[in-house]
Amino acid sequence: MLINCVAYREGKKLADISIAEISDYLVLPGCFVWVALRDATREELEEMRQEFHLHELAVEDALHGHQRPKVEEYDDSLFAVMQLIEMQDGELNCGEVDVFVGHNYVLSVRNRSSHDFLGVRGRCEREPHRLKDGAGFVFYALMDAVVDRYFPVLSELEAELETVEEQIFAKGAARSNIERLYQLKRKVTELRHAVSPLMEAAGKLAGGRVPEVCASSQHYFRDVYDHLVRINAALDACRDTIGTAMQVNLSMVTIEENEVNKKLAAWAGIFAVATAFAGIWGMNFKAMPELDWEFGYPMALGVIAMTCGYLYYRFKRAKWL
Repeated sequence: MLINCVAYREGKKLADISIAEISDYLVLPGCFVWVALRDATREELEEMRQEFHLHELAVEDALHGHQRPKVEEYDDSLFAVMQLIEMQDGELNCGEVDVFVGHNYVLSVRNRSSHDFLGVRGRCEREPHRLKDGAGFVFYALMDAVVDRYFPVLSELEAELETVEEQIFAKGAARSNIERLYQLKRKVTELRHAVSPLMEAAGKLAGGRVPEVCASSQHYFRDVYDHLVRINAALDACRDTIGTAMQVNLSMVTIEENEVNKKLAAWAGIFAVATAFAGIWGMNFKAMPELDWEFGYPMALGVIAMTCGYLYYRFKRAKWL
């Protein structure tokens, strides 16, 4: 679906145009066209391919979706894939934005995401001195907007990790903690899969042989690269903390099991002594004087009770009970 199609010249908006008018504005000197699509169909992408002369392999990747974040160079144009990560009801939703960049056009195709880039367009239009750099600056603004949306997601993941850490030493919470830690690890891994490849791609745009279309905005891409490095480092720290939390949680499970085993062993020892006495006096040999003694039964019960009480006292002092 077409969101907007706008022509710009010397950093200023010329007009909202139709798709049929794109080719007329592309031939104007100092002019470039910025088109935004959402959940584009095959027919729409084919129409864009003909208007902008896009490479067929890049169009095929955009059509199929679910691509790894990357920036590919096709002759004098670029094709970039970035993942749109957003938190919805505690779960990560992973969308995608595909960006085609040439010296006089920018085409963005957003898929499976509710976030729009209207704010990016407004920001660019408010900075005409930067918009003069053309498609390269627009590409930077789109990438910067995508990366900036990773920070709130990262903050939520860190807050969730802190909450789980606070409950690691709570009794009876071991199983739920393990489940939450594994779910959190999955989210961190999913965000890292969006950040790491994009960081590598942004690094190529910030240094080395920079594509001509991005040459005038090279220092801006360096800022994006720095942001991605910070996010990637924070994700690595989260992964290490999650691993440590899992080990501590498993240790707590083992400690709790040992406590239960101690209690069971203590009570088993107490009842074993009582059973031993009862077994001895229950053999009914004729030569056992206690059987004919008037106070034999109370004496036997008393000996059993005293012995069990002494064992209970010792186990209590040893903190087994």
